[in-house]
Amino acid sequence: MPLSFAEPVESAIPLHIVEGNTIDAWLSDKPADVAEWVRLNGFEGGIGQVLVVPSGPDRPISALVGYGTAAKRKRGRYALASAAAKLPEGVYRIASGAPETGLETECLGWLLSAYRFDRYRKKSSKPARLIAPDGIDAKRVEIIAAGEVLLRDLINTPTSDMGPDKLEEAASALASMHGAQFSSIVGEDLIDQNFPMIHAVGRASETPPRLVEFKWGSTGPKLTLVGKGVCFDTGGLDIKPPSNMLLMKKDMGGAANVLGLAHMIMALNLPVQLRVLIPAVENSIAGNAFRPGDILMSRKGLTVEVNNTDAEGRLVLADALALAEEGRPDLVISMATLTGAARVAVGPDIAPFFTDDSDAATALSRAASRVDDPVWQLPFHEPYEELIEPAYADLDNAPSGGFAGATTAALFLRRFAGEPRYMHFDIYGWSPTDRPGRSKGGTGQGIRALLEAMPELLKL
Repeated sequence: MPLSFAEPVESAIPLHIVEGNTIDAWLSDKPADVAEWVRLNGFEGGIGQVLVVPSGPDRPISALVGYGTAAKRKRGRYALASAAAKLPEGVYRIASGAPETGLETECLGWLLSAYRFDRYRKKSSKPARLIAPDGIDAKRVEIIAAGEVLLRDLINTPTSDMGPDKLEEAASALASMHGAQFSSIVGEDLIDQNFPMIHAVGRASETPPRLVEFKWGSTGPKLTLVGKGVCFDTGGLDIKPPSNMLLMKKDMGGAANVLGLAHMIMALNLPVQLRVLIPAVENSIAGNAFRPGDILMSRKGLTVEVNNTDAEGRLVLADALALAEEGRPDLVISMATLTGAARVAVGPDIAPFFTDDSDAATALSRAASRVDDPVWQLPFHEPYEELIEPAYADLDNAPSGGFAGATTAALFLRRFAGEPRYMHFDIYGWSPTDRPGRSKGGTGQGIRALLEAMPELLKL
């Protein structure tokens, strides 16, 4: 479902954005009948408040939307989106009150408020449409919205229609759209080409595991994006309880976010050499499933003791990260719905990330603040390295003890990422409830911050 701004038309309804506690000042120069109408309807400029000012039976003379106070806006995102969803169908233009900062983000939220996942149940929807206001890069906002739609649709689609083969098809279609070079390694070819852990995790599924790759761009710094593509996670032989399996269609949320970010980068024609790697598997249960206690060989030559088959995401990422390092990129970014520990630490709204590069961390945090895409740095804490070193192999995929799960997983991945500058995101990829601009379901996390920070991260 494409999300775009409306074409300018003379019949567009004037939209007035009113901050909280300023309604009296706004009304001071308005006609008496308008002021009376606003006061009778109790409009005070609170976030989400909407009031149509009528001029006759067919068309309003204008509409008011509340923007709340600065303190209230800090407690949420996309203040205008909460109003956009309540406005009657029509085309609107901002006539007054456009915020001086964050207008592009608010307009993005407006577009995203129209998102519907209706593949399986058609929903009649005639959203209020906005004419792009002066002062924003409308094309950029629409490209970001398109990347968000792509990733949301991928995450929201159940595994029956989004297994490893269908995720590969989605990546191939995106690569084709942008003229990128696409390839994949499937099934037993993973063994022949030395991706043993991707094969081990996915071999029990009826849909063979695979490593999906595409490359785009021929000049500029080398950027490699690696996304966890576990299309469903039963937990393997360490099977999850039913309640924990309900959302496991979203365990490919890292891959979906990487594809959304890749679309933004390519559509905006950023001057980079982009490489995307997605290990796409289903962690299933069968007689040939990998077992607790198995010791796996990795592409990098490190052995890994499997102490829990439900810690499979780091295994498939490890082989992909080893391949990424071989290309000597300037920056590697991995994204994965990896640990419950990250959710406990920062909840579902914030994208925690790890990096040893303090300048990159600062640039990303500043960018996240500018575009209202919250991130938070967690530590690669060196003293915890011993926790991922078991008795019988080089590494342990699931150290015991229950502490610092997000950090030990990140340390595990860093062993395979090697020398390049490396950033790892442990995202949730899911909005638990309907919120302005973020309907319940799959969602992007950290990718708008990364896009905003890219000029600093890669010296573009």
